[in-house]
Amino acid sequence: MDVLGVDLDYFTDPFRLVGEGQFSFRTSTGVAGAVLDDFEDCAGRWIAMYRELSLEQGFEPRWLESKLALTAGSSFEDAQASGESVADRWQLGSCPAAKLRSAMESRASILVLDVDTPPGVSGAASRVPGLSCVLVNRNDPERRRNFDLAHELFHLLTWDAMPPERTEDVSVPRTGKGWRVERLAENFAAAILMPEKMLRQRWERSAGETGIHQRINEIADDFRVSGTACKWRLHNAGLLAGSDLAEIDDRRFVANGHTTDPPPEVPAFSKPFIDRVVVALDAGRLSVRRAATLLGLSLADLVSLIRGYGHETYFEA
Repeated sequence: MDVLGVDLDYFTDPFRLVGEGQFSFRTSTGVAGAVLDDFEDCAGRWIAMYRELSLEQGFEPRWLESKLALTAGSSFEDAQASGESVADRWQLGSCPAAKLRSAMESRASILVLDVDTPPGVSGAASRVPGLSCVLVNRNDPERRRNFDLAHELFHLLTWDAMPPERTEDVSVPRTGKGWRVERLAENFAAAILMPEKMLRQRWERSAGETGIHQRINEIADDFRVSGTACKWRLHNAGLLAGSDLAEIDDRRFVANGHTTDPPPEVPAFSKPFIDRVVVALDAGRLSVRRAATLLGLSLADLVSLIRGYGHETYFEA
Protein backbone atom coordinates (compact mmCIF):
# COMPACT_ATOMS: atom_id res chain seq x y z
CA MET A 1 0.00 0.00 0.00
CA ASP A 2 2.79 2.43 0.91
CA VAL A 3 4.88 1.69 -2.16
CA LEU A 4 1.99 1.99 -4.64
CA GLY A 5 0.14 4.74 -2.82
CA VAL A 6 -3.17 2.87 -2.82
CA ASP A 7 -5.67 1.71 -0.23
CA LEU A 8 -6.35 -1.87 0.85
CA ASP A 9 -9.43 -2.09 -1.36
CA TYR A 10 -7.12 -1.84 -4.37
CA PHE A 11 -6.02 -5.42 -3.62
CA THR A 12 -9.16 -6.92 -2.10
CA ASP A 13 -12.24 -5.29 -3.67
CA PRO A 14 -13.75 -7.52 -6.40
CA PHE A 15 -15.77 -4.54 -7.62
CA ARG A 16 -12.69 -2.84 -9.08
CA LEU A 17 -10.84 -3.29 -12.35
CA VAL A 18 -7.13 -3.30 -11.64
CA GLY A 19 -4.90 -3.50 -14.69
CA GLU A 20 -7.35 -5.51 -16.77
CA GLY A 21 -9.88 -3.13 -18.33
CA GLN A 22 -9.43 -1.48 -21.74
CA PHE A 23 -11.46 1.63 -22.54
CA SER A 24 -12.06 3.81 -25.58
CA PHE A 25 -13.96 7.07 -25.05
CA ARG A 26 -15.82 9.18 -27.63
CA THR A 27 -15.32 12.80 -26.66
CA SER A 28 -15.45 16.33 -27.92
CA THR A 29 -12.44 18.65 -27.80
CA GLY A 30 -11.14 19.79 -24.44
CA VAL A 31 -12.08 16.90 -22.13
CA ALA A 32 -9.27 16.70 -19.59
CA GLY A 33 -7.41 13.46 -19.05
CA ALA A 34 -8.15 13.60 -15.32
CA VAL A 35 -11.88 13.69 -16.08
CA LEU A 36 -11.59 10.54 -18.20
CA ASP A 37 -9.48 8.87 -15.50
CA ASP A 38 -12.17 9.52 -12.88
CA PHE A 39 -14.95 8.34 -15.18
CA GLU A 40 -12.97 5.22 -16.13
CA ASP A 41 -12.51 4.38 -12.45
CA CYS A 42 -16.25 4.81 -11.83
CA ALA A 43 -17.30 2.85 -14.92
CA GLY A 44 -14.75 0.17 -14.09
CA ARG A 45 -16.48 -0.39 -10.76
CA TRP A 46 -19.85 -0.83 -12.49
CA ILE A 47 -18.40 -3.34 -14.93
CA ALA A 48 -16.49 -5.23 -12.24
CA MET A 49 -19.62 -5.24 -10.09
CA TYR A 50 -21.70 -6.73 -12.90
CA ARG A 51 -19.04 -9.33 -13.67
CA GLU A 52 -18.65 -10.41 -10.05
CA LEU A 53 -22.39 -10.58 -9.37
CA SER A 54 -22.90 -12.53 -12.62
CA LEU A 55 -20.32 -15.10 -11.54
CA GLU A 56 -21.95 -15.42 -8.12
CA GLN A 57 -25.33 -15.98 -9.78
CA GLY A 58 -24.09 -18.69 -12.13
CA PHE A 59 -23.55 -16.70 -15.35
CA GLU A 60 -20.34 -17.78 -17.03
CA PRO A 61 -18.01 -15.28 -18.74
CA ARG A 62 -18.24 -15.16 -22.52
CA TRP A 63 -14.95 -16.64 -23.70
CA LEU A 64 -16.06 -17.18 -27.32
CA GLU A 65 -16.44 -13.70 -28.80
CA SER A 66 -18.08 -12.52 -32.01
CA LYS A 67 -15.70 -10.80 -34.42
CA LEU A 68 -15.82 -9.09 -37.80
CA ALA A 69 -13.37 -10.27 -40.45
CA LEU A 70 -12.14 -6.73 -41.12
CA THR A 71 -8.77 -5.00 -40.86
CA ALA A 72 -7.57 -1.43 -41.20
CA GLY A 73 -6.96 -2.23 -44.86
CA SER A 74 -10.59 -3.21 -45.49
CA SER A 75 -12.61 -0.99 -47.81
CA PHE A 76 -15.49 1.19 -46.71
CA GLU A 77 -17.71 -1.01 -48.87
CA ASP A 78 -16.56 -4.01 -46.83
CA ALA A 79 -17.52 -2.19 -43.63
CA GLN A 80 -20.95 -1.38 -45.05
CA ALA A 81 -21.47 -4.97 -46.18
CA SER A 82 -20.52 -6.27 -42.74
CA GLY A 83 -22.98 -3.88 -41.09
CA GLU A 84 -25.80 -5.07 -43.34
CA SER A 85 -24.79 -8.68 -42.70
CA VAL A 86 -25.03 -8.20 -38.94
CA ALA A 87 -28.43 -6.51 -39.30
CA ASP A 88 -29.65 -9.46 -41.37
CA ARG A 89 -28.08 -12.15 -39.15
CA TRP A 90 -29.49 -10.58 -36.00
CA GLN A 91 -32.89 -10.04 -37.67
CA LEU A 92 -33.08 -6.37 -36.72
CA GLY A 93 -36.10 -5.75 -38.95
CA SER A 94 -37.32 -2.59 -40.65
CA CYS A 95 -35.98 -0.26 -37.93
CA PRO A 96 -32.68 -1.79 -36.79
CA ALA A 97 -32.10 0.89 -34.15
CA ALA A 98 -35.13 -0.35 -32.22
CA LYS A 99 -33.70 -3.86 -31.80
CA LEU A 100 -29.94 -3.32 -31.87
CA ARG A 101 -29.45 -3.00 -28.14
CA SER A 102 -31.41 -6.14 -27.23
CA ALA A 103 -29.59 -8.07 -29.96
CA MET A 104 -26.21 -6.97 -28.62
CA GLU A 105 -27.23 -8.16 -25.16
CA SER A 106 -28.79 -11.48 -26.18
CA ARG A 107 -26.68 -12.52 -29.16
CA ALA A 108 -23.25 -11.13 -28.25
CA SER A 109 -23.57 -10.93 -24.44
CA ILE A 110 -22.51 -7.28 -24.53
CA LEU A 111 -23.36 -5.25 -21.47
CA VAL A 112 -24.98 -1.95 -22.51
CA LEU A 113 -25.27 0.72 -19.82
CA ASP A 114 -27.10 4.05 -20.10
CA VAL A 115 -25.22 6.39 -17.80
CA ASP A 116 -24.58 10.03 -16.96
CA THR A 117 -21.26 10.79 -18.60
CA PRO A 118 -19.03 13.81 -17.91
CA PRO A 119 -19.60 16.85 -20.17
CA GLY A 120 -18.06 16.24 -23.56
CA VAL A 121 -18.18 12.44 -23.34
CA SER A 122 -20.84 10.78 -25.50
CA GLY A 123 -19.96 7.19 -24.73
CA ALA A 124 -17.32 4.50 -24.47
CA ALA A 125 -16.48 0.90 -25.27
CA SER A 126 -14.73 -1.34 -22.79
CA ARG A 127 -13.32 -4.84 -22.71
CA VAL A 128 -12.37 -6.95 -19.72
CA PRO A 129 -11.65 -10.69 -19.81
CA GLY A 130 -14.90 -12.46 -20.62
CA LEU A 131 -17.02 -9.30 -20.88
CA SER A 132 -17.53 -6.47 -23.37
CA CYS A 133 -19.42 -3.30 -22.50
CA VAL A 134 -20.76 -0.17 -24.14
CA LEU A 135 -21.49 2.96 -22.13
CA VAL A 136 -23.98 5.39 -23.68
CA ASN A 137 -24.75 8.93 -22.53
CA ARG A 138 -28.41 8.64 -21.56
CA ASN A 139 -28.90 12.41 -21.87
CA ASP A 140 -28.11 12.52 -25.60
CA PRO A 141 -30.93 12.54 -28.18
CA GLU A 142 -32.06 9.08 -29.28
CA ARG A 143 -30.57 9.34 -32.78
CA ARG A 144 -27.13 10.10 -31.37
CA ARG A 145 -27.38 7.29 -28.82
CA ASN A 146 -28.29 4.86 -31.59
CA PHE A 147 -25.36 5.84 -33.79
CA ASP A 148 -22.90 5.79 -30.88
CA LEU A 149 -24.14 2.32 -29.91
CA ALA A 150 -23.59 0.99 -33.44
CA HIS A 151 -20.21 2.74 -33.65
CA GLU A 152 -18.99 1.19 -30.39
CA LEU A 153 -20.27 -2.22 -31.52
CA PHE A 154 -17.86 -2.00 -34.45
CA HIS A 155 -14.95 -1.37 -32.09
CA LEU A 156 -15.89 -4.31 -29.88
CA LEU A 157 -16.14 -6.63 -32.91
CA THR A 158 -12.78 -5.49 -34.33
CA TRP A 159 -10.83 -4.72 -31.14
CA ASP A 160 -8.06 -7.27 -31.72
CA ALA A 161 -7.47 -6.33 -35.36
CA MET A 162 -7.93 -2.57 -34.91
CA PRO A 163 -7.52 -1.57 -31.25
CA PRO A 164 -9.23 1.82 -30.80
CA GLU A 165 -7.40 4.69 -29.19
CA ARG A 166 -8.27 5.50 -25.60
CA THR A 167 -9.76 8.84 -26.67
CA GLU A 168 -11.60 9.47 -29.92
CA ASP A 169 -12.17 13.19 -30.40
CA VAL A 170 -15.19 13.25 -32.70
CA SER A 171 -14.82 16.98 -33.43
CA VAL A 172 -11.26 16.86 -34.80
CA PRO A 173 -10.50 15.57 -38.32
CA ARG A 174 -8.27 12.51 -38.10
CA THR A 175 -5.40 11.46 -40.31
CA GLY A 176 -3.55 8.21 -40.85
CA LYS A 177 -4.60 4.82 -39.58
CA GLY A 178 -6.79 6.22 -36.78
CA TRP A 179 -8.78 8.25 -39.29
CA ARG A 180 -9.38 5.19 -41.45
CA VAL A 181 -10.54 3.01 -38.56
CA GLU A 182 -13.04 5.66 -37.52
CA ARG A 183 -14.35 5.96 -41.06
CA LEU A 184 -14.77 2.19 -41.19
CA ALA A 185 -16.71 2.37 -37.92
CA GLU A 186 -18.94 5.12 -39.30
CA ASN A 187 -19.66 3.15 -42.47
CA PHE A 188 -20.47 0.04 -40.45
CA ALA A 189 -22.75 1.96 -38.08
CA ALA A 190 -24.64 3.66 -40.91
CA ALA A 191 -25.15 0.36 -42.73
CA ILE A 192 -26.38 -1.62 -39.74
CA LEU A 193 -28.86 1.16 -38.87
CA MET A 194 -29.92 1.85 -42.47
CA PRO A 195 -29.60 -1.30 -44.63
CA GLU A 196 -29.46 -0.31 -48.29
CA LYS A 197 -32.50 -2.29 -49.46
CA MET A 198 -34.78 -0.71 -46.86
CA LEU A 199 -33.23 2.72 -47.40
CA ARG A 200 -33.74 2.51 -51.14
CA GLN A 201 -37.38 1.48 -50.72
CA ARG A 202 -38.14 4.43 -48.47
CA TRP A 203 -36.24 6.85 -50.67
CA GLU A 204 -38.11 5.78 -53.80
CA ARG A 205 -41.43 5.76 -51.95
CA SER A 206 -40.98 9.41 -50.95
CA ALA A 207 -39.93 10.65 -54.39
CA GLY A 208 -41.64 13.92 -55.37
CA GLU A 209 -43.59 14.23 -52.13
CA THR A 210 -41.50 16.87 -50.29
CA GLY A 211 -38.37 18.95 -50.54
CA ILE A 212 -35.06 17.16 -50.20
CA HIS A 213 -34.40 18.32 -46.62
CA GLN A 214 -37.79 17.24 -45.33
CA ARG A 215 -37.53 14.02 -47.31
CA ILE A 216 -34.20 13.11 -45.69
CA ASN A 217 -35.36 14.16 -42.23
CA GLU A 218 -38.49 12.00 -42.47
CA ILE A 219 -36.47 8.95 -43.51
CA ALA A 220 -33.98 9.67 -40.73
CA ASP A 221 -36.85 9.76 -38.24
CA ASP A 222 -38.06 6.38 -39.54
CA PHE A 223 -34.62 4.87 -38.92
CA ARG A 224 -34.10 6.82 -35.66
CA VAL A 225 -30.86 8.41 -36.86
CA SER A 226 -29.78 11.98 -37.59
CA GLY A 227 -30.55 13.72 -40.86
CA THR A 228 -26.84 14.21 -41.48
CA ALA A 229 -26.10 10.51 -41.02
CA CYS A 230 -28.98 9.66 -43.34
CA LYS A 231 -27.68 12.11 -45.97
CA TRP A 232 -24.26 10.47 -46.12
CA ARG A 233 -25.73 6.97 -46.12
CA LEU A 234 -27.93 7.93 -49.09
CA HIS A 235 -24.87 9.32 -50.87
CA ASN A 236 -22.77 6.22 -50.21
CA ALA A 237 -25.63 4.05 -51.46
CA GLY A 238 -25.67 6.00 -54.73
CA LEU A 239 -29.07 7.59 -54.06
CA LEU A 240 -27.75 11.13 -53.64
CA ALA A 241 -25.40 12.52 -56.27
CA GLY A 242 -22.62 14.99 -55.58
CA SER A 243 -24.73 17.72 -57.18
CA ASP A 244 -27.50 16.94 -54.68
CA LEU A 245 -25.07 17.35 -51.77
CA ALA A 246 -24.13 20.82 -53.00
CA GLU A 247 -27.76 21.94 -52.60
CA ILE A 248 -28.13 20.64 -49.05
CA ASP A 249 -27.88 22.87 -45.98
CA ASP A 250 -26.90 20.74 -42.97
CA ARG A 251 -28.36 23.34 -40.62
CA ARG A 252 -31.79 22.09 -41.66
CA PHE A 253 -30.93 18.69 -40.18
CA VAL A 254 -30.65 20.08 -36.66
CA ALA A 255 -33.08 18.04 -34.51
CA ASN A 256 -34.09 16.40 -37.82
CA GLY A 257 -36.00 19.53 -38.75
CA HIS A 258 -38.10 19.56 -35.60
CA THR A 259 -38.36 22.65 -33.41
CA THR A 260 -36.76 20.88 -30.44
CA ASP A 261 -35.77 17.43 -29.34
CA PRO A 262 -37.99 15.76 -26.77
CA PRO A 263 -36.10 15.37 -23.50
CA PRO A 264 -34.65 11.86 -23.24
CA GLU A 265 -36.27 9.72 -20.56
CA VAL A 266 -33.82 6.87 -20.31
CA PRO A 267 -33.46 5.08 -16.97
CA ALA A 268 -29.93 4.64 -15.70
CA PHE A 269 -27.90 1.48 -16.34
CA SER A 270 -29.95 -1.41 -17.82
CA LYS A 271 -32.38 -4.16 -16.88
CA PRO A 272 -29.78 -7.00 -16.90
CA PHE A 273 -27.51 -4.88 -14.72
CA ILE A 274 -30.21 -3.99 -12.19
CA ASP A 275 -31.46 -7.59 -12.19
CA ARG A 276 -28.04 -8.71 -10.96
CA VAL A 277 -28.03 -6.03 -8.27
CA VAL A 278 -31.52 -6.94 -7.03
CA VAL A 279 -30.70 -10.66 -6.75
CA ALA A 280 -27.54 -9.81 -4.78
CA LEU A 281 -29.47 -7.47 -2.48
CA ASP A 282 -32.19 -10.05 -1.84
CA ALA A 283 -29.59 -12.74 -1.10
CA GLY A 284 -27.69 -10.51 1.29
CA ARG A 285 -24.57 -10.65 -0.90
CA LEU A 286 -24.60 -6.89 -1.36
CA SER A 287 -25.60 -4.26 1.15
CA VAL A 288 -28.07 -1.56 0.22
CA ARG A 289 -25.72 1.22 1.21
CA ARG A 290 -22.80 -0.20 -0.75
CA ALA A 291 -24.97 -0.66 -3.83
CA ALA A 292 -26.06 2.98 -3.61
CA THR A 293 -22.47 4.13 -3.20
CA LEU A 294 -21.19 2.10 -6.15
CA LEU A 295 -23.97 3.39 -8.39
CA GLY A 296 -23.54 6.98 -7.20
CA LEU A 297 -27.14 7.20 -5.98
CA SER A 298 -28.96 8.25 -2.86
CA LEU A 299 -31.01 5.54 -1.15
CA ALA A 300 -34.19 7.19 -2.42
CA ASP A 301 -32.87 7.20 -5.99
CA LEU A 302 -31.82 3.55 -5.65
CA VAL A 303 -35.36 2.60 -4.57
CA SER A 304 -36.81 4.54 -7.50
CA LEU A 305 -34.40 2.95 -9.98
CA ILE A 306 -35.08 -0.60 -8.82
CA ARG A 307 -38.83 -0.10 -8.88
CA GLY A 308 -38.58 1.51 -12.32
CA TYR A 309 -37.21 -1.77 -13.64
CA GLY A 310 -40.18 -3.69 -12.22
CA HIS A 311 -38.73 -4.96 -8.93
CA GLU A 312 -40.13 -4.55 -5.45
CA THR A 313 -37.82 -3.38 -2.66
CA TYR A 314 -37.80 -4.73 0.89
CA PHE A 315 -36.09 -1.58 2.17
CA GLU A 316 -37.14 2.07 2.21
CA ALA A 317 -35.01 5.13 1.71
